[in-house]
Formats: sequence, structure tokens, C-alpha cells
Amino acid sequence: MTRQVLLFVLVLSLGLVHGQVSYSISEEMVKGSLVGNIAQDLGLDIKRLKSGKARVYTGDSAEYIELNKERGILIIKERIDREALCGQTTPCALHFQIILENPMELYSITVEITDVNDNPPTFDKSEVKFKISESAVSGAKFVLERAMDLDVGNNGLQNYLLNPTDNFALKLHSQADGNKNVEMVLHKPLDREKQEKVALVLTAIDGGEPQMSGTMKILITVLDVNDNAPVFTQPVYKATVTENAHKGTVVATVNALDADHGSNGKITYSISNTLDDVRNTFVVNEDSGELTVIGSVDYEKSRHFQINLRASDDGGLTDSCKVIIDVADINDNTPSINIISKSNVISEDAKTDTVVTMINIQDPDSGDNGKVQCSINENIPFLIKTTSTNFFSLVTDSELDRERASEYNISVTCSDEGVPSLSSSVTLTLQISDVNDNAPVFERSSYEAYITENNTPGLSIFTVKARDADWNQNARVSYILEDSSVHGVPVSSYVSISADSGVVHAVRSFDYEQIKDFQFHVKAQDGGSPPLSSNVTVKIMIQDQNDNAPQVLYPVQTGGSLVAEMVPRSADIGYLVTKVVAVDVDSGQNAWLAYKLQKATDRALFEVGLQNGEIRTVRQVTDKDAVKQRLTVVVADNGQPSRSATVNVNVAVADSFPEVLSEFTDFTHDKEYNDNLTFYLVLALAVVSFLFITCLVVIISVKIYRWRQSRILYHSNLPVIPYYPPRYADTLGNGTLQHVYNYEVCRTTDSRKSDCKFARPGSQNVLIMDPSLTGTMQRIQSEKSILDEPDSPLEVSQY
Repeated sequence: MTRQVLLFVLVLSLGLVHGQVSYSISEEMVKGSLVGNIAQDLGLDIKRLKSGKARVYTGDSAEYIELNKERGILIIKERIDREALCGQTTPCALHFQIILENPMELYSITVEITDVNDNPPTFDKSEVKFKISESAVSGAKFVLERAMDLDVGNNGLQNYLLNPTDNFALKLHSQADGNKNVEMVLHKPLDREKQEKVALVLTAIDGGEPQMSGTMKILITVLDVNDNAPVFTQPVYKATVTENAHKGTVVATVNALDADHGSNGKITYSISNTLDDVRNTFVVNEDSGELTVIGSVDYEKSRHFQINLRASDDGGLTDSCKVIIDVADINDNTPSINIISKSNVISEDAKTDTVVTMINIQDPDSGDNGKVQCSINENIPFLIKTTSTNFFSLVTDSELDRERASEYNISVTCSDEGVPSLSSSVTLTLQISDVNDNAPVFERSSYEAYITENNTPGLSIFTVKARDADWNQNARVSYILEDSSVHGVPVSSYVSISADSGVVHAVRSFDYEQIKDFQFHVKAQDGGSPPLSSNVTVKIMIQDQNDNAPQVLYPVQTGGSLVAEMVPRSADIGYLVTKVVAVDVDSGQNAWLAYKLQKATDRALFEVGLQNGEIRTVRQVTDKDAVKQRLTVVVADNGQPSRSATVNVNVAVADSFPEVLSEFTDFTHDKEYNDNLTFYLVLALAVVSFLFITCLVVIISVKIYRWRQSRILYHSNLPVIPYYPPRYADTLGNGTLQHVYNYEVCRTTDSRKSDCKFARPGSQNVLIMDPSLTGTMQRIQSEKSILDEPDSPLEVSQY
């Protein structure tokens, strides 16, 4: 096999077509034969062919050549018949492109198909018949049918041989198109009486190696006296026919004249071409010489026709002429849009002029009918550019934003310049892939939420919500509690947040009396790489519940000494007996206190201030009023439901202590109290005695056990491990009452026997009695005298 390789690189103004390579191969090469080393000739690495997904693009043509990416060579894919591919057209070549991706590259390849001598010369008929008058003179010419050889060049028809040559010789006439007209010339007159039938053999020989030939028999009937041959009025006729002409359209009319008369002057016209495309497309009327269309005339298949016509009279004399028909193109083909490479998805951060799709346009029309321009729909960030003849590229024209448009339907319309113009269109769907370029955004700049104290741990408080304009993983928002502290305690011990839903839960039960509000930060972070985030401040407000009952500070309720307020019998209406002092650690209306007199020895004598708790007389005190008065005051808050506390107030109505001594002595020494006290004293003495004896036995047992153990260790010579008693820590609890109150402690000179604590009373006189005494007054003194006495053992303690 002979192979010639031509390589040249053509640098184009637009950078997609990088070069053109030409090869020359013979037809009829077996499948798998080498065409050329395309990788070497283009200067490409084989790895580049693989990574670029190199492929052969032939458009609508059959694919005869394939690319072996492993070796970087072009090989024969299908057997190539030059005659079937190109017919008589020379040179015959295959034109295709090699496409590379990432980045996109285009290389034009031309493979010339050279002819081999695989077709012998053939005649359309195996035999022809002539009727020649015996009066034919020497030099008479008889046009013979030409042989046709599908091969071209030296492999085509080269010569003719005629055998025998007793009466006739061959004469060849070269035509402008390279063909040869064959004439049989009479050089010795015929004698019908000697030989009525003459048989000759015409042999056509090509110039190939090995040489091939074809034969046709010539049967001659010798006639009598026809000495004038037909003559065409002109040797060449020219005509034009438009493609897609209707059947029956008259293309041209030929005319030949014969000077003979009668049957010898009657002319018959016929087509002498042997190619089927001519006989299947045109026909000549035998009598009139009209050349009409009987088949399909397609400019894209054949642009020119050359028809050889023969005029024959009945005497066997002939003449020939040539009709050259040009086919006129009409715009009957719409542009064909072929997508040779495209991207279905492009990132929103793609740079401007990024190639999205490569398009090849085919329009087989000629001239303006085959010139095509392409356009796309407006108001989209794309542009279509011409890269080379019939090749277009769709590129990005501006920045893309998936959040503004996640998909584009790009309509590509290609129109030719014919009249009327023909067009075709195709719609390309392009997805815009997401890039994490948007941080989550909270629905509010800050949040405030309320929760009622004494909540259940794990209770859902409220929900924060952030949205991310990105898509899929880049828009998946996770919520994170930022590290911070509240009063020195990590905020995570107060609240938690669901990473997926943003629901904030209470970790503990809140106490309004300990903490009224706190704030923290929540971060919303997306799932992109790298992730983007934003923060928001959340403030939690604790709402108070009525969970604390009022606490009475004064008068102090003691289990020992009794405190009595003294009211003189001369007291007027509105006399301030005392004041009930109470507090509620709740807030708001839960801490609004109301005082109400629940029970009293004489309800007509005293009243309690609803708001201030002051106990005053409502009438004049009389001698008939009992000395001992007992009042029960209820202190209630304004919560829902309301909580309350009860305090008992003892009041002595008398001007002096001896008047009330017997009353209060009887009050404090009833029989039931003494019986109960005796029982509890006996029980306490028994318990203390039992515990003392038990502890004494245990201590003695431990001492004996340790002594014995020390003796054993001493005699066994084992190391002695000293024993250390464990250390214990005492933890004191703290109450919920955060206020600091002052109390005054009054002691008698014998404080070991009596001790009572009370707040500063509202009245001037206070009676303190010890129930263990039998009628003896320990101390009656006004508050003022206590404070003024310099040696009084008064102590103030804070709780």
C-alpha cells in the first residue's frame, strides 16, 4: 500500500479549529488498515486523546474512518469504493473532523481516495447492429457506442481495438472532457453480394495494472444505396433546468438533417450514454428530438449533465451531438442543525466566554441559499459565535446566578439567505449548578421569647428560622448554639437547640426568683464547602408564676414564749394596736398582698388594713371587753390561684400587767399541754439513754478490736498501714428568699432560760411571757426603754 501524508497547521482567527491534516489512501483497503498516525501528525499526546474523549464527526456522511485512541491512529472502518463514493468526480476525498473536549478543540481531516483498477471497461450493449449500404464509400464513418469505465485516470478507459480490420478501421476523437468518441471508418467498400453479414468485435482496454478490457459485438447488415448520413444542426447543445423540475418538462430539442428521401431520410434520435443517472433522468423523443425530464433532478446530487445523442437514418447512417445541461439551484433545503458537543450543566461561577455547546450547520444549497446565520433568544446571558465555516459556538456572555435563574431554555434558530429564507431551530436546555455563595439569613434580626417559670425540662420554647438562597446541600441549614455563659454558667446548661429544625428547648426548669432573663447567640451554618454562616441574638424572658406564698415577718410565731400586744382601755377609735408585716418573693400582681381579719374574739373591736396590715380599734375600748383577745389574720396575694398565710395575734386589753397575768397564765398552762409535755419528756429521756448505752458499747468493742489487730500485726512482722478516718463535708442549702431582713433579738438577764425574737412592733408596748414560769413576769418594757438602756444586751442579726 502506498500512503502519502501531508501535514500543515492552519492558525485560524477563532481558536476552536486548530489545524488541518490531509492523507491519501487507496480505495478497497481492508477494514482495519492504517490511514495515518493522527496523534503524531497533530502533535497531540495520546493521553490528551483519551481525556478529551476524542471522536470522529462526519455530519450526515457515512463514517468510513475511525479513531483508535489507544494508539492515536486513524484506521479503515468500512471498505471504501471510490466509484460508489465519488463516481467520476476527481479528486475524491473524505472530509471529517476530530472533536476534543475539556477544552473543546476541532481538527479538520481530509482523506483523498485514490483509484485502483477494479472495474473493467463495459459496453451498455453486448452487441450493436448496423445496416450499411454497399454503396458506402471509403471513409464513411460509423459512430460506435463508447465503453464506460468507472475507474479514473490511468485506470480508466485508454484505447479501443477492432477485429477484424478487413473493411473497417477505428478512429478515435478526443473530447474536451477527456473522453474519446469512437468511430468505425470504412476503408474498403462493402460488397453485399460477397458478404451480406459482417461480424466485428470492438474491444475497450484500460491502462491499469493488471490491464482489464470489455468487448462488444458489431453485427453489420449490408444494405443497398444510402449515401447520405444524418447531420445535427450543431455539435453541442446547451440547456438549463431547475432542480425539482416536474416530470415531462422539456429541457432542449435537438435536430438533425438527412438529404436522403424516403425511408433513408427518416431520422431516429436516441441517447447513447451508458450511465444510469442520465437514462433514469432524461429521455429523448425518437421522432421529435425533444429531451424531457422523467426523473428527479437534484442540484445537491448532480449539478451538470452531459448527454450524448445519436441520430440514425434507416440506412444505418448516424451522427452524434452533445447536450450539456446545467442544473439551477433553488432554495429547497432547510439548514440542518447538528449538536456535536454540548454541556447539560454549567456552574453558576463559570467565566465569561465559556463554551457551552458546539454546533455544526449543514445546508446543501449553493450560493446565498447555502449561507446560514444563527441567532438565539434575547435577554439571556449567552451569545452564539461563528468559529469557522458552518461551525458555531454557544458561549456565556455574562455572569450567571442560579438563584435568579436555575435553568435556561435556549432556542437556536438558523436561517439561510435564500428567497424565501428557510430556517430550522432547536431548543437547548441548560441547568445552572449551584455554588455556595449565599449565607443563611434569619427571618428576624433578633428574637425575644417568653417562658413561664417552673417549666418542664425539655420544653420547646420557640423556633428560630434561617433561609439560604442556595440549593440542595448548600442550602441545608444547621443551627448551632454559640458558646457563652449566663451568670458564670454555660448557656448550654440553660437551653439547647435542634440542629435541623432550630427549635430551642429548655434544659432546666427556670425560677423567676433566681433569673429573670438571659440572652445567647445562635449560629445558622449551611452545608456548603466552605460553609457560610450568620448569627442572631436570642433573649429569653422568664415569666413569673404564683409559686410562693406570702411570708409573715411580724409578728413572729414562736412555739415557746407568747407575744401579746397591750391595748390600754383608754384607747380611742383608730388606735394602732400592731402591724402585720408580710412579704411575697413573687413579682407583679403575684406579690400584691391583701390583709383580712379571719377570726377575732371580738370582731367589733378590731379591724385590719386591707393594704398595709395595720390592726386598729374600730370603737372605744370599754371595761366590759375581755382582757385576752385573739386575732387571726389572713395574708393573701393576688395571683391565680391565690396563695395565703395565716398569723395569730394575741392582744391584752388592760392598763397594767397584774390585770392580765392570771388570764395569760391560764391560757398557757392548760391540762392538755402539760400532759403532752410530760409524755414527750419521758420519751426523750428514754431515747437518749438508749443511744448513750449503745454508743458506749460500740466504742468499747472498737477499742478491743483495734488492740487485737495491732497485736496480730506486731507478731506477724507485716507492715502497718495507718488508718485515717474519712473526711466529711457539710453542705448547706440556700433558700429561695433573696431579700435581706433585719431582726432584733431581745434577751433577759438569764438568756439560757428564755429567748424570743421579734421585729420592731408598730405599737409601743409589748408583753413577753414564758409559759414555763408560774405567774412570774420576766420582762415588760416598752421598745423605747429597751433601745435607750445602755446596758441592754440587744443583738441584731441578718438573715
